[in-house]
Amino acid sequence: MAEAPTHRDYSEASEEVRATYRAQHRFQTLAFAREKAADYGRRNRRVTPMWDALLELDQVIDESDPDTGLSQLEHALQTAESLRRKGAPEWLQLTGLIHDAGKMLCLFGEEQWAVVGDTFPLGCAFSPEIIFHEFFAENPDSTTPEYSSERGIYEAGCGLDAVTMAWGHDEYLYRVVREHLPEEALFVIRFHSFYPLHQESAYEWMLNARDRELVPWLRRFQAHDLYSKSSEAPDFAALSKHYHAMVERWLPEPLAW
Repeated sequence: MAEAPTHRDYSEASEEVRATYRAQHRFQTLAFAREKAADYGRRNRRVTPMWDALLELDQVIDESDPDTGLSQLEHALQTAESLRRKGAPEWLQLTGLIHDAGKMLCLFGEEQWAVVGDTFPLGCAFSPEIIFHEFFAENPDSTTPEYSSERGIYEAGCGLDAVTMAWGHDEYLYRVVREHLPEEALFVIRFHSFYPLHQESAYEWMLNARDRELVPWLRRFQAHDLYSKSSEAPDFAALSKHYHAMVERWLPEPLAW
């Protein structure tokens, strides 16, 4: 029997992966994330249909990911197909297809450390459950008293909507589609890279009652996002008609990016 592939094994991560996280942990400050959210929140880069944006993801390979060297379009199809095979509701299949579309940021000239990788709250202490936690030693927020206590600028039960997360593709795509998709889909999109929460149960003190109701959807999705990754590229020609039609049902109009 073939040995099952490992996932999220950073013990032998390439220097490219380590360098991406080193830069992310150094430069992702509360001020930086707020600045990027205000800038990209204007959504004035372009107006593009979601399907066309997905096709552009074929140009993007995630430098933080130790599990796949496939393009983000191929990864999107793997995730959606995994969800479809398990009978997930169509909105969750769609979420699997588009969840990384925010990596369009790479095509706008953003460096990958400001686009990809696990996400985490800013404005409070960095949990030791965050991958490569040691790299936060170079982050100025880690020595700012207001931000370096466990709860920092937040209160227990404040809810994730009140939290500033590390800026990247999750938060960006959430802003692009938040007027068009169900609340459950938006929660998964916004927090699917928040591995310290949905895999390690860190930061649970932040959650409010509604977050706790939604986290199970996040954990259900995460299994398909992570464990669908393989070196075998999906058959785009065979799948494109089905998924193009799905995108058109849910997001028929061009979106402001």
